[in-house]
Amino acid sequence: MTNGGLQYQFARLSIAEKLIVVNVLIFILDGLSTALLGHSVSHWFHLPKDFLEFVGQPWSLVTYSFFHAGLGHIFWNMLMLYFASRIFLNLFDAQKFINVYFLGVIVGGLVFLLSYNVFPTLLNTNTALIGASAGVTAVLIFVCAYIPNQEVRVIFFNIKLWYVGVFFVLVDLIQIPYGGNIGGRLAHLGGAFLGYMYARQLLNGNDIGAGFTKLRNSIGQLFKPKEKKASMKTVYRKNTAADSQADYDRQARQRKIDTILDKISKSGYESLSKEEKDFLFKAGKED
Repeated sequence: MTNGGLQYQFARLSIAEKLIVVNVLIFILDGLSTALLGHSVSHWFHLPKDFLEFVGQPWSLVTYSFFHAGLGHIFWNMLMLYFASRIFLNLFDAQKFINVYFLGVIVGGLVFLLSYNVFPTLLNTNTALIGASAGVTAVLIFVCAYIPNQEVRVIFFNIKLWYVGVFFVLVDLIQIPYGGNIGGRLAHLGGAFLGYMYARQLLNGNDIGAGFTKLRNSIGQLFKPKEKKASMKTVYRKNTAADSQADYDRQARQRKIDTILDKISKSGYESLSKEEKDFLFKAGKED
């Protein structure tokens, strides 16, 4: 590339665009491993509905969001993430985006887990949760709740964001009894709840993601290489006769310059003798 390598190009992306790239790469690699090797290890990263299985792979509460069931699944998730993040990142920084997105993923995953271990009709269902929808929904509902009256262009007309948010929540609610993917719908609603609560609390001056930021920073410190402290040495310098003479010469020179400048201020430059002019000229060159 003319403007730098892949690493440079990746670094220039927004946090949402980086997430999209990572999701797409994982989707491609997962598909290739299944097609060429005949098996995939992705089930270790899916969120199981059984609590005991989840205890054995607790990382799946986050990693499930990086895997998708098909091309349509990842396409619509990433498309919605791209447009919602453009509004979000015009309001807040990348750290806030990470908080809303991954807290949405976590809350959505917890709603899925609880639902499949509480509601009688779901207890005997064998399933697992995948997809970024909970995090994407959290970001979308956050912006809809934070600036509800902001209008966005939808095809041929403008519509307020709060209408958009209500539409997506209603679609998920309606499809729980009449459509498939009940676990996914419940996770969406969990993400939507997190996004709404985060926005409303932030409007009241309370950042509910502050603790999550501290947790992420603490985990990051564990993997950060420790810097070696430079050894401090005390150096003692003898004040020699040569140093004293140099200091005296500098002070004498400065006194002479001050005297000449004072004479200029009182009587003008033309009042200086040739010797004084030459001295001032040399002093200026040396400085």
